[in-house]
Amino acid sequence: MAWARWGCCPWLVFLCALGAWGHPKAVNLTGEDVRNCSISPPYLPVTAVNTTAQLTALRQQMHNQSLSAYIIPETDAHMSEYIGKRDKRRAWITGFTGSAGTAVVSMGKAGLWTDSRYWTQAERQMDCNWELHKEVDITSIVTWLLAEVPAGGHVGFDPFLFSIGSWKSYYTALKNSNIQLVSITDNLVDLAWGSEKPLFPSQPIYALKEAFTGSTWKEKVSDIRSQMQKHRKGPTAVLLSALDETAWLFNLRGSDIPYNPFFYSYTLLTDSSIRLFVNKSCLDSETLKYLNSSCSGSMCVQIENYSQVRGSVQTYASGDVKIWIGTSYTTYGLYEVIPLEKLIEDTYSPVMVTKAVKNSKEQALLRASHVRDAVAVIRYLVWLEKNVPKGTVDEFSGAELLDKFRGEEDFSSGPSFETISASGLNAALAHYSPTKEQHRKLSSDEMYLLDSGGQYWDGTTDITRTVHWGTPSAFQKEAYTRVLIGNIDLSRLVFPASTSGRMMEIFARRALWDVGLNYGHGTGHGIGNFLCVHEWPVGFQSGNIPMAKGMFTSIEPGYYQDGEFGIRIEDVAVVVEAKTKYPGSYLTFEVVSLVPYDRNLIDISLLSPEHLQYLNHYYQTIREKVGPELQRRQLQEEFQWLQRHTEPLSARALRTTSLAPLLVVSSLIILGWSV
Repeated sequence: MAWARWGCCPWLVFLCALGAWGHPKAVNLTGEDVRNCSISPPYLPVTAVNTTAQLTALRQQMHNQSLSAYIIPETDAHMSEYIGKRDKRRAWITGFTGSAGTAVVSMGKAGLWTDSRYWTQAERQMDCNWELHKEVDITSIVTWLLAEVPAGGHVGFDPFLFSIGSWKSYYTALKNSNIQLVSITDNLVDLAWGSEKPLFPSQPIYALKEAFTGSTWKEKVSDIRSQMQKHRKGPTAVLLSALDETAWLFNLRGSDIPYNPFFYSYTLLTDSSIRLFVNKSCLDSETLKYLNSSCSGSMCVQIENYSQVRGSVQTYASGDVKIWIGTSYTTYGLYEVIPLEKLIEDTYSPVMVTKAVKNSKEQALLRASHVRDAVAVIRYLVWLEKNVPKGTVDEFSGAELLDKFRGEEDFSSGPSFETISASGLNAALAHYSPTKEQHRKLSSDEMYLLDSGGQYWDGTTDITRTVHWGTPSAFQKEAYTRVLIGNIDLSRLVFPASTSGRMMEIFARRALWDVGLNYGHGTGHGIGNFLCVHEWPVGFQSGNIPMAKGMFTSIEPGYYQDGEFGIRIEDVAVVVEAKTKYPGSYLTFEVVSLVPYDRNLIDISLLSPEHLQYLNHYYQTIREKVGPELQRRQLQEEFQWLQRHTEPLSARALRTTSLAPLLVVSSLIILGWSV
């Protein structure tokens, strides 16, 4: 499920309400704003939110701080993918609830900058207090600021909501102007929001049982300290800002963030002390004992209030120290209190890189979670096969039923993201998710795309299957089969150790490119052990680290025919050693997702003997791993369904696919892999 990292697309909900459901091309992406603010009274959709009171309250706070403008990003203090209710400041001030966009308020105007996925949604949610800017780059925001802010004016921002990179971009763009960028740690939207702002979460933070962890927290701390000692620049501390870093390090989990088992926290790990910044009231006596919080040695965790992190880091940085950070998740709020000469900067912290490689126990845990997850998905597919022809199933009720099936599995802890349950033309919108109010019926005459995942104490899952219960067109079958070929070609690829994922990604697209098809999203992302469903820095993008044995990644090519259908086939795979004819350090992938592909959509004539061999071996693996579990639980109908859908595929009507393009691509990659 690559989608949440690049954002969701709920704007379709608003099109449905206004009768524009029929075809995505009906969306007004470049035309006039659907609002009419030039008449009196202005025309606004019924979904628009009146933000006059919010802006008045914010501008009063700006006046108190002598600010001419204030910048409000959509993020939290940890650069999280999903954010809690108390961090939805931009939504509160604008009325716009999309997951991407930046708001800027001056004393006379207010603007929102967002990308094309959200233009229609923003127009239907924002009132005439707001200008919609159909751009996302910081340069556009700065241009607006230069026009709206008087000479000598001050532009405020919360440093805890700015990444280091964002701050540098704004600072560089404004440094030669007569406008000053001002860091204000008291968030002005929070002050304007007042008592209506959601309270700080108070749910308990708990320790995972040893059975669900790969190493003890003490072993992990020792390992990170060992890396500090070996580092050529001699760091004395590691500062952890991403929520999954602290959760992983201490084997702790919580429920402060939707879909992710995290809690608000920071960690400052030094060569002789451990400081955990957290809401103390969320730790019971058992968890405090687990953390050795009553002592003061090098393996005792000192608990400090979450709000004290900036002051504590600043105090520590005043000594003879070197602080190691990962710039991808550290905010300017902490960065600005550490002298540059005392910083050691890497893109990712040592914890982020270390947890990307799963040890043997962690691998076994993740594999086990995928077996149980397959049972839930298979139960759902069997149910759909019986009930969709009756015309009683819709996208939303289907997603709810799948959540129920997953919730009945051992060690379940909810979904890992909002289920993408998309029928027919909705599946062509890669970021679509249904709602209780707006959804489509599932039909035997249309494709159905299901992208979903679960959180379990032993692992996180993410799987996509596309099915058709009727008679698919020849083009639908060809497109599906080429997506499947791309999935197989990447999954069975053998590559040298330390090869970058971006160098392999072409294999997932080759079969589509051969006939002029493509998809416009990433090909895969890392996945955690009861952590993030999108776990960086693993994957196939330019910012990902090289592949290594023990990493887990999704492999998810797709194809989307605008206004008609969408296809995506996603599996999670682990990087393992490859068996090669000649000795060397080579790796490959082993798929751990265990749900059959839709036989009804496969055009066998497009498959090579190698593809058929791979598929039949995969189906045999599914039978061996999932079949016994279905039988153990007396799910006989599901077991018979599995047997039918994993029968060996025949080579009838087979034509051999030319390997020439593959050899050319392989040569190019080998020649250029150091790029």
